[in-house]
Amino acid sequence: MRATREYVYNRATRIVASTLAGITTAAGVMHGWFELLQGIDAPAGGPIINAIGPEQRLWEYATLHAFTLIPSYLVTGLVAIALGIIATIWALAYIDTRSGPRVMLALSIALFLGGGGFGPLFTGVFASLVATRIRRPLTWWRAHLSDRVRDVLARARLWMLVLYVMVFLLAVETTIFGRPLTLLLDADTTYEIVLRAGNLTLLLMVLAVLSAFAHDIPRGRIPVNVAD
Repeated sequence: MRATREYVYNRATRIVASTLAGITTAAGVMHGWFELLQGIDAPAGGPIINAIGPEQRLWEYATLHAFTLIPSYLVTGLVAIALGIIATIWALAYIDTRSGPRVMLALSIALFLGGGGFGPLFTGVFASLVATRIRRPLTWWRAHLSDRVRDVLARARLWMLVLYVMVFLLAVETTIFGRPLTLLLDADTTYEIVLRAGNLTLLLMVLAVLSAFAHDIPRGRIPVNVAD
């Protein structure tokens, strides 16, 4: 006798989870590189540090805040680079495996504690939670998203993700280099815009996830016949 069960693979959810986690952990590698450049000295002022040292600043507000439990910029940088590379590979290749979300969560927290910036603690953890839905029915979302809202979000899926990546990269570039905004604006105004960009990236991140869920709701279930 044969029974039917549902096999679930939410492809859009997988893409957005991989993107959110991957771009954040890759930024952790960048934190590590700047930390490494500061040498073997112990961070001054406690565990919260600026990955960009005074000698590496390309403009007056260049900041990449991070947290570290390691009493050396050099070792912190090496750890952040190693963990960031491993976490990025996992985000892109293995986040949809059975243990993928749990390992992604552990790597994100480890990267945060090892100097990879605050992104892994927030975006990395959030992406890990989103990844738990890759192989699960989106029952709650189907019940709470109307067909009209679902259609609008699903059509905007690609644009929301692309906009998130663009704003994220532009914010990081401006944080490090000041450009391109400092070509047109003074440093104080540029810094204010960078601070406000955090709210925009948060909004786009949430919309990207909701759009992926909306896209996967009607497509995420593939009936498969299996033997009892």
